[in-house]
Amino acid sequence: MANVSTAMVVLAALFWGLSGGIGGILMADGWDPFVVSFYRGAIGLLFVLGWLALRPQGSGLANRRLWFWSALAGLGVAGNFAFYFVSISEGSVAVAATLMYCAPVFVYLVSFVLKLETPTPLKWAAIAMVMLGVVLLTRIYEIGAGAVTPIGVAAGLLSALSYAVFIFGFKYAAPYGSPQAILVIAFTTLLAILVWPGDFDQAVAVLRTPSWPLFAALGVFGAGLSFVLYLIGLKHTTPAVASIVAMVEPVTAALFGVVVLEEHLVGLQIVGMALILLTVTAMSVRSNDGEATSDLPVAE
Repeated sequence: MANVSTAMVVLAALFWGLSGGIGGILMADGWDPFVVSFYRGAIGLLFVLGWLALRPQGSGLANRRLWFWSALAGLGVAGNFAFYFVSISEGSVAVAATLMYCAPVFVYLVSFVLKLETPTPLKWAAIAMVMLGVVLLTRIYEIGAGAVTPIGVAAGLLSALSYAVFIFGFKYAAPYGSPQAILVIAFTTLLAILVWPGDFDQAVAVLRTPSWPLFAALGVFGAGLSFVLYLIGLKHTTPAVASIVAMVEPVTAALFGVVVLEEHLVGLQIVGMALILLTVTAMSVRSNDGEATSDLPVAE
């Protein structure tokens, strides 16, 4: 059972990585990042609604605290989806995916501020290593390098920060209801937020575009099936293992960008990516004892 659960977590990370590439294709065709994010969340909502219908026990939907923390999680996932795709449109899939993988760094920093964790020299050193990796990956030290725009860098880091908000919201909502109920509220909140900044004409055009299979694949793999697989898989997967296999996501996204979208990474960018992936994975593994950076709660 443990092997099956680990495989489910790997598949979820693989699907999240592919979603970045699919989003990159759509935006290369001229689709607005917010419209792409909206439909990713909308199709994801259909999946979690089905999951909730199949497993309605202990939903906690009558609890006000569940709604508050789940809505906060929804704000986080809305920002994560939207800023991620903005970062891709302003740079590359590989850079955006790796920047988003920095989320545990923001969890650490917020935990320091809220006094949920005690800062240590080792933790500050890890954060410094990630920052160095970000500098090398984005090539911000080279004026006009063309790897990614300042907006792309900012959006990528904001996507990581938003994911940290999602983690905190989900963590504090978990005692009051089921994971599927939390996701239903979170994705509903996402739709209420992202319906405003997107291009309305494009949002309507999606319903009759020849590109609708890509939108469907993005929603199914990037928000629906992936979240369900991940949460169920965590039930019999240790946080340490889940943290390691989560590296599949940025690696898959980077490979998709290089092979399919013909993106290019120079030597120092690859070094920066490796620094970020290895350091963040090590940080996550060390947090498997229930600290603030632990994985999301598992499904019942």
